[in-house]
Amino acid sequence: MLRAKLTLLYSTLLGGVLLLFGVAVYALVNFTLIGQIDQLLNDTAQEILESARVDSVGELTILHLPRLNMTTNVYVQVWDRGGRLIASSLDRDEFPAALDTQGLAATERVFRSIDYNGSPTRVLSLPLSVGGRSAGTMQVASSLAVTESVREDLLYVLVMGTIFAVMLAAIGSWLVIERSLAPLDTVVATAEQINRADDLSRRIPHKQLPNDEVGQLVLTFNQTLERLESIFTSQQRFLADVSHELRTPLTVIKGNVDLMRRMKTLDEEILVSIDQESNRLTRLVGDLLLLAQAETGKLPLQQECLELDSLLFEVLQEMHIFANGKVNIRLTEIDQIQILGDRDRLKQVLINLISNAIQYTPKDGNVYLSLAKADKKARVIIRDTGPGIPAEDLPHIFERFYRTEKSRTRSKTSGFGLGLSIVYWIVHNHSGTIDVDSAAGEGTTFTIILPMLNASETYHPPELDED
Repeated sequence: MLRAKLTLLYSTLLGGVLLLFGVAVYALVNFTLIGQIDQLLNDTAQEILESARVDSVGELTILHLPRLNMTTNVYVQVWDRGGRLIASSLDRDEFPAALDTQGLAATERVFRSIDYNGSPTRVLSLPLSVGGRSAGTMQVASSLAVTESVREDLLYVLVMGTIFAVMLAAIGSWLVIERSLAPLDTVVATAEQINRADDLSRRIPHKQLPNDEVGQLVLTFNQTLERLESIFTSQQRFLADVSHELRTPLTVIKGNVDLMRRMKTLDEEILVSIDQESNRLTRLVGDLLLLAQAETGKLPLQQECLELDSLLFEVLQEMHIFANGKVNIRLTEIDQIQILGDRDRLKQVLINLISNAIQYTPKDGNVYLSLAKADKKARVIIRDTGPGIPAEDLPHIFERFYRTEKSRTRSKTSGFGLGLSIVYWIVHNHSGTIDVDSAAGEGTTFTIILPMLNASETYHPPELDED
């Protein structure tokens, strides 16, 4: 469970930090207390040495121990080099042994913590010398009972404080994490409802959520649902349109075949109709395959230097034949322009747009073409004097299977609503743009903008390997 894992992680981290902090505090306090006691012992030893004297034979003599009124917790013993106790602040009958037996053999100043008669004691052993030879040892001691008590109390406080802090942090973090991750339960519940009901229209409420990572996750999840719903709806419409478009020519072909069977003869008009519908099916399958390849990235575009004006002239000649005198095709402006692109695909764009303009323009109407430079880019304009496109249809004309049937009557030779989708894909994959401007009864204008081959650039065609 995520909440338990996060709570355990946070509590463990906090416990580790508090443990390190407690160890540091305990060590610092212990070092400070021991240091103060060592300083006290050292000062006491220095004060005693100031009253030490040497007799006529060179023996150390302690005239008297000073009044140790600075503290009642300091004890002093002075031993000569023969191991005899020559001065002591303790009762010699009650405490005849040395404070620190090992310290008597010390050759330098040494501090040791020992257990003296069941009481923790800190002892300073200080070797004494007269004229460069050993004269004895002074031992100054102080009880560590108070220090031990302070350390035990401090250890207790640190341990209990750490335990209490970890418990409090665990409870607090659980509540905070529970509140922060509560929207995730809604996300899971919404996802389960979508899976059960196949309803992509559901959304997670996010207006009351804070603008944090969870809020961003919920917002992104809702955006993903919107996109999935749009794709799913588009796919459903696509399948319905494909089914409809396939059904129509197949029904015509099947009906004509059944009619010839009943007539038991071949009719030229029926064969022509079957041929037309077969061609429609071929075009539909070809366009669908082209779009599928384009969307999956399996339709590479050739990048070669081509003269766009020469390509437009070539298409113009073919479209004159296609128009067959129905409309007037006029070239209003032409300029020499070179671009990098796929010649066949760009020709497909021009043929598609111009043939649509011819098809939907009334008899004796006009189709105007122009090619010019605009802001260091190539601009192609195709304008017709047809019935135009209603404003409500303009945002959808590049969608697959979309046709403005209200303004453009469908005929046997009309397309399937795939041509403009293909045009849009080709133009945009040439780093260009395509715009449409139209109004019902006022004609339609398509404007294509493509990047030109800069004059400063030198085009190098790919080199072929020589055999």
